[in-house]
Amino acid sequence: MTTIEAHGTTAPVARVSADRPPSGDARGGPIAPPLQLAGTVAVMLLVEYTPIARAWGWARLVLQRWPLRQVAGLRFSKVLGSGHEGGFGLRPSGSRQGLFLVFDDETTARQFIDSSPVLARYRAHATECCVALLRATSSKGSWSGAAMVPTASLPTDGPVAALTRASIRPRHLSSFWSLSPASEAALAASPGCELAVGLGEAPLVRQCTFSLWDSVAAMDAYARSGAHLLAIRTSYAGDFFSEAMFVRFAVLDLQGVWKGRVYGG
Repeated sequence: MTTIEAHGTTAPVARVSADRPPSGDARGGPIAPPLQLAGTVAVMLLVEYTPIARAWGWARLVLQRWPLRQVAGLRFSKVLGSGHEGGFGLRPSGSRQGLFLVFDDETTARQFIDSSPVLARYRAHATECCVALLRATSSKGSWSGAAMVPTASLPTDGPVAALTRASIRPRHLSSFWSLSPASEAALAASPGCELAVGLGEAPLVRQCTFSLWDSVAAMDAYARSGAHLLAIRTSYAGDFFSEAMFVRFAVLDLQGVWKGRVYGG
């Protein structure tokens, strides 16, 4: 899993939920105040490439930052690799990737989905492509020194989404990954989880989870119980992360196919 870019910022990402930011940077010092992103509307693209397009897809991990600089209204971007079969393990996927973008507003985000040549090229190289339009409702922590500023409330019903990311301190890699299998199994089997994918910027140390839920209650039930809760408490008690971010979203739109399942109309 590998890669890349924050507009106006640089660098870090992990999995397992972050309900509060870490206490310091990688050297133990205080974390600088994050850049506040005015945009609270995000796009998450999930893609599986056709066999003949896999080389093109791997090149995106390095080259995609430049085309993204031309996208109107884009404030933040991350090109993301995935675990095998879109899962959470250490083995990288040769065909699945993600793209996470934060825009100034909903209008520019929808314009990207409807007419961007960047997204059109991803679709042209894909056997599956799923696009979620999201509005942040709560956010804690930062990603590459940038934080989202939520302006909406979670819906009382209907789908919601969560994104968790962190940078794992190298000395805690073994301990962190030992907690991973049980937490992942709990997520896959959790009632109300409609979609879950393991993504990341770099193998082992910078990764994230994106999940879609049919209700807030289902999302909360997973986050606050079992193996996942144990992983959270252990990670923060041990100060595993040099940076982390946890964001909840209202789902404004969801269209496409992922792992054979059709989403949207």
